[in-house]
Amino acid sequence: MLRRVGLGLLVGAILSAPSAATAGPALVFEPYNGTVFYAEDPDVMWFPASLTKLMTAYVTFEALRDGTVKPDTKLICSKLATQQAPSKLWLKEGESITVDVALKVLIVRSANDVAVMLAEGVAGSQEAFVAKMNEAAQHLGMTRTHFVNVNGLPAEGQYTTARDLARLARALIIEFPDHLDIFTTTQVQVGKQVIRTHNGLLVSLPGADGMKTGFICESGFNIVASATRDGRKLVAVVLGEQSVASRRVRATDLLENGFKRYFWKSLFGTSLDGLAIQASLNDSPVHMADSICGAKVAKASRKRYGTGANGQKPILDLDAEEAVNATTDAAATVAKGAVNATTGAAAAVAKGAVKATKKTLRKTVKTGAN
Repeated sequence: MLRRVGLGLLVGAILSAPSAATAGPALVFEPYNGTVFYAEDPDVMWFPASLTKLMTAYVTFEALRDGTVKPDTKLICSKLATQQAPSKLWLKEGESITVDVALKVLIVRSANDVAVMLAEGVAGSQEAFVAKMNEAAQHLGMTRTHFVNVNGLPAEGQYTTARDLARLARALIIEFPDHLDIFTTTQVQVGKQVIRTHNGLLVSLPGADGMKTGFICESGFNIVASATRDGRKLVAVVLGEQSVASRRVRATDLLENGFKRYFWKSLFGTSLDGLAIQASLNDSPVHMADSICGAKVAKASRKRYGTGANGQKPILDLDAEEAVNATTDAAATVAKGAVNATTGAAAAVAKGAVKATKKTLRKTVKTGAN
């Protein structure tokens, strides 16, 4: 019970606390004909965070289609994979899973170690796989996108736009319909682990059937969300939201409004390629760390990641230690209250729960792209 309280405080205090900020880029479109229903700053460069894994999945789907790997091909966990920051599956070096399981864990858990395992299994190395990602991006017309790694963890030179992510989502839907069930999966079991999705829209939004969430401090809370109703499908791209809650609300509102105006927009909407390009565009991604994670976390993260190249702000991720301190203190206060309210053996149990809660949170709260 106390462990659940601690984790609930983590989600509530760190991820869901709203803060005032201008809305980030957004785009709603019909994937089969590419008709745009709504667009806001579609070409502004943004850090993709774990939306990167949509391209990791795309390149892997290509490999499955071409027969260079099969669903039951075993992927071995390398030392590099174990060194990735969470979220992760926490496999040990030398352990293995199949490509089929890896793809499910990639989307459901947003596992950064598994992304590296897929890259090494498909292309021999992360560097060779990233080259394939950038080749695919150019082929799909993602002209303002560049990838540096396969999982979306903080990296200079990794950026995308809402329009480019829409192009990628459309390609996944049209080219690989047999693999789309992966994006609807809400949980997957690996051994004794039952892994549940980060994408709450799959539960809260009627007709939701994908696709992927993403978060690092610099990007804010991102999502590519799809839904199908009465045979009509829409996809929303939302970047730079301030919390899990606001991300969910904005994506839901955009999709609901899209379905309400489906007929009219289908007749008069423009296409992804026909959508006008903004006259003035940034030549580097927008940095959101201070407003998303707060000055204290941003300062600690800058110390951890350095000052950035050419005097720029560094890429920041949620600093694990700051999050642990904030949440374990609150969890401990609740737990100690339970201790004070009990006596004897009950108090000993409660005190043990305090220690267990802190230990669990320190293991659970990690830096990562989710």
